[in-house]
Amino acid sequence: MEIRAPAVSEWCRLNVKPPPTVSNPEERKAMFKVKEAFSSFSVNDLQKAKEFYTNTLGLKVSETPEGLELNTGGTGVFIYPKPNHAPATFTVLNFPVDDIDQAVASLKKQGVRFEQYNMPDLKTDRDGVARGPHGPQIAWFKDPAGNILSVLEERSAD
Repeated sequence: MEIRAPAVSEWCRLNVKPPPTVSNPEERKAMFKVKEAFSSFSVNDLQKAKEFYTNTLGLKVSETPEGLELNTGGTGVFIYPKPNHAPATFTVLNFPVDDIDQAVASLKKQGVRFEQYNMPDLKTDRDGVARGPHGPQIAWFKDPAGNILSVLEERSAD
C-alpha cells in the first residue's frame, strides 16, 4: 500500500489549510528554534543507576517523577526507566577529563571495571585505555544497566 500526502484539492474539501512549504533554507531554520537540547538513555533499575551515578561517579543527580537528571556541568542528561531495557551497543555518555590515567585509577578504586578491546583497529592497554595515534585517549566502562560510558582525554595541539 502506497502512502501519499493529501493533494491540495483534498485539503480544500476538508476545509483545512495544507502545511506551508518552505523552499528557502533560512526560513526553514526559523521554523525550529532550539531552546536547549539534552540527551537521554534508559536503564532497567533506576535506584541502581542513581547509586552508581551519585556514589561511584560523584555526579549530582536529581530525581523527577519520570527518571533521573544528571548534572554533568554541561548539557543535561536524562535517565529513564524502561522495563524491557536493552543496553546501548555504543557510547551513550562521554566524560572529558584532564588526566585519563588519574581518572581511570580513581574510578577503579570505586569498583569500576574498564572494557578491554583487542581488535585490529582498537586496542586498549592493561588499564583499559585506548592510546591510538589519532583522536583522544579513551577508556570505556559500563553502568549497572550495561550502557557504555567513557572517560577521555583530548590530545594537546602541540
